[in-house]
Amino acid sequence: MNIVIIEDEGIVADELEINIRELIDEPVEITKLRSVKEGTAYLKFHEAPDLIFSDIQLGDGLSFEIFINVPLSVPIIFCTAYDEYALDAFKTNGIDYILKPFTKRTLETALQKYMQLKKVFSRDQTPQYDALIKLITAKEGQPAASILVHHKDKIIPISLDDIAMFYLENEIIHLLTFSGQTFYPNKNLDELEHLSGSSFFRANRQYLICRKAIIDVSNFFSRKLSLNLKISYPEKVIISKGKASQFLNWLAKG
Repeated sequence: MNIVIIEDEGIVADELEINIRELIDEPVEITKLRSVKEGTAYLKFHEAPDLIFSDIQLGDGLSFEIFINVPLSVPIIFCTAYDEYALDAFKTNGIDYILKPFTKRTLETALQKYMQLKKVFSRDQTPQYDALIKLITAKEGQPAASILVHHKDKIIPISLDDIAMFYLENEIIHLLTFSGQTFYPNKNLDELEHLSGSSFFRANRQYLICRKAIIDVSNFFSRKLSLNLKISYPEKVIISKGKASQFLNWLAKG
């Protein structure tokens, strides 16, 4: 059996591979791909797999773009942390979906469904991925419900309501909660800014701040602004003169 996993988080892809091998009682060849670009290039020049596991939102776009660029009649099990995407994906030729963080049980259920349907799967299906991209693009202003983080040997969701700020330190992205816990999301600040929605503001290249974490704002040197935060953080978070007006407009909308 030939399976392709399209997932930009390496730990998630590795965990998925381990569970698939444990659940399928036959030799399995698994190929892991990390992006729209990589997925398109691979599927264009290789024989179609028997089954694809695909995250919906990858670092360089939506995985649906792959299947528009390389039309395939292959069953797909979508893996996503976004409930609003899941039903729409299920209505295309995806035979099932798994909400992250997935469990071995949910993966087993999806594989059982594939085994039941593969004999009757229509090779003439024409999934409407372009319509899905338009639908999801229209929803992009809506924040994700949670951010996935790696904690010890597990992947856990942290509710967006519990997150005070994201910050870059020593080239590592940190997530700081209102309760003072620190986690490490496998996303850069650009991706987190996109996921977190309008309740967070990109102060500069180092900080992404939640509106609820701000007590007040003080004038700083050269018409910059300094944030007084509800959480314990040793550094001053500064808004540049160029962003000050945009920041104050954003803060007022809260």
